[in-house]
Amino acid sequence: MKYSQYFSSFYIVPAVLLALLISMGTVSLVSASQAELRGHVVSGDTPLASLSVTLYGAGQDTCAATLGVASTNAQGAFAISYKVPRDDDTVFYLIATSGSAMHEKNQTEGKWPTIGRGAVGLASVLGTAPVPTDVVINERTTVASAYALAQFIDGPKIAGKAPGLQNAAAMLRNLVDVTTGEAGSVLMSSPNGAETQTWPEFNSLANLLATCVNDNAACLSLFSLATPPGGQAPGNTLHAVENIAHYPALNVNQLFNQSQTITLYQPALSTAPVTWTLALRFVGDGVSMSGPGNVAFDKGGNAWVLNNYVYNADPTVPVCSSDLLLRFKPNGEYFPGSPYTGGGVSGAGFGITLDPDGNLWLGNFGFAGNGCTDPPPHNSVSKFSPDGMALSPDTGFTEGSISGAQGTVSDKKGNIWIASCGNSNVTQYPRGEPDDAKIFGPNATGLSKPFDIAIDPNGWAYVTGNASNNVAVLRPDGSSPPWSPITTGGFNKPMGIAVDSHGNFWVANSGLIDVPCPNGTQPTGGPSGQSITLITPDHKTKNFTGGGITIPWGIAVDGNDNVWVANFGQQRLSQFCGVGSPNCAHAGDAISPDATGYGFDGLVRNTGVNIDPSGNVWLTNNWETIPLQTDPGGHQMAVFIGLAAPVKAPTIGPPQKP
Repeated sequence: MKYSQYFSSFYIVPAVLLALLISMGTVSLVSASQAELRGHVVSGDTPLASLSVTLYGAGQDTCAATLGVASTNAQGAFAISYKVPRDDDTVFYLIATSGSAMHEKNQTEGKWPTIGRGAVGLASVLGTAPVPTDVVINERTTVASAYALAQFIDGPKIAGKAPGLQNAAAMLRNLVDVTTGEAGSVLMSSPNGAETQTWPEFNSLANLLATCVNDNAACLSLFSLATPPGGQAPGNTLHAVENIAHYPALNVNQLFNQSQTITLYQPALSTAPVTWTLALRFVGDGVSMSGPGNVAFDKGGNAWVLNNYVYNADPTVPVCSSDLLLRFKPNGEYFPGSPYTGGGVSGAGFGITLDPDGNLWLGNFGFAGNGCTDPPPHNSVSKFSPDGMALSPDTGFTEGSISGAQGTVSDKKGNIWIASCGNSNVTQYPRGEPDDAKIFGPNATGLSKPFDIAIDPNGWAYVTGNASNNVAVLRPDGSSPPWSPITTGGFNKPMGIAVDSHGNFWVANSGLIDVPCPNGTQPTGGPSGQSITLITPDHKTKNFTGGGITIPWGIAVDGNDNVWVANFGQQRLSQFCGVGSPNCAHAGDAISPDATGYGFDGLVRNTGVNIDPSGNVWLTNNWETIPLQTDPGGHQMAVFIGLAAPVKAPTIGPPQKP
């Protein structure tokens, strides 16, 4: 629907009011140019008249600058003349609310109009300059804004550190076209679209808001269902969907039932989702990713991904080890120049890290499908520069008796720690120098099949033993404290390990996986001893289950110290309370539902999990749900939008808030 013919009677807030707002300190006019933004506020195709529309500029501080305000006319049209801030990182966004524009000071201070002033709150995040000059605000743009900016939005305010805030605004464009209000092309097309639940779920959320926008009586029900535990009821539709994004397991069925009462946006869900999370899948160029194993983020929030196998569209054809390193932009697009090769990359599995100089280190496990006619080596690690140039030789770095490298981690001094699963060694490259390699063997560490490594605030390395069911602790010089290895805590075929900001460690106990290093049984069977274990700084342990964990593999900690688990089974992501996490009574309490986790039909078998600076949770679709051993690799990265507290990138040692 085109709306440009309706602009003859739009309303621009008088210059006197804008001057008043400037004097109150809510507007930054340090600018380079004058601009005008036009748009329409609609519900479906129905114009929404007499709404107050505010254009904001979001930055790194806690305040959003008011750039201009207007009111919609009978056709829902508005226009705002504003000065463009000089800060290139400014994220522009619009909020349309019931009530007069004179309430904008309260909104800037984080106060919504009361329900009595009207329950409509719609939004659209336009991103950084240059922004479109003609836009649509509707329920779809509101859902996209609440989810993509979930970790930066508080009431009507959006603010946060770069690059997370800006990257989140870019991710939003995958969900919605801000110029038309239609669903985004990424959301509607393969490997998303009709292939997963996300597109209809997105529309169901938009329909849910539309029930309130079109019928005040429905607002009370929506606001009651979207009230967080122990919190206050939302005052408008934007606040309601913010709460749903933050509490996706809350009142799922009741919210779904209400969404069914209106059909403005289609296709929509026909049955209730497991939770109200939104996730997208990304495939890069579609012909290179096969068996993504783990992911790490650079300082710009770009995702670097390991690739197990050579891509082949026919899974019955045996494949050998991939020699590629993949890189994605923060919005899920392939980075120009990706994939990268060289440096001895050979079926890299789970080990990926960035050192203090931004260089990448990969553990070459040497993955290959059954029947591979060119068996790969398993004896090296590779190094790449921050721009993807290979810095290791064509054979990789082989110093330090490396065999079946898995966890590969840098500490803050640039020491590179490598878990050599094949010979049960832990290898250290002091200051990243392979020629100075130190080897810590199984007799010293007590490890068998070391798999993953995490570094505490003092630079000590904690290493999981997949076959020895323990965690060994190594000081920077390789010596161990007398209480290492740690054997209590329910360790059962442990895989991933992660540290929080206070030096607590979390371990994923697969209960099942016997890592082939390179020989061993393949992952098969059912649940047995699957859990996560907490190790405190004084090396006490406690074991936890629930949260939907099913063959837990990778594990990560977000900016609020909450714990995230990638599951190798049953297509779900799990979340647990961390030590001292906000809104949590006890560490280890499950946040995701016990029966289902955060289920998503776009997942297969996941290994790696990590959180980017925007709060998106990235998962590697590593193996197909029913894998053929000739080529078991999955072919997507799956990203849960805005679900976790952002983490400063790159993560070296304990995670930090941006």
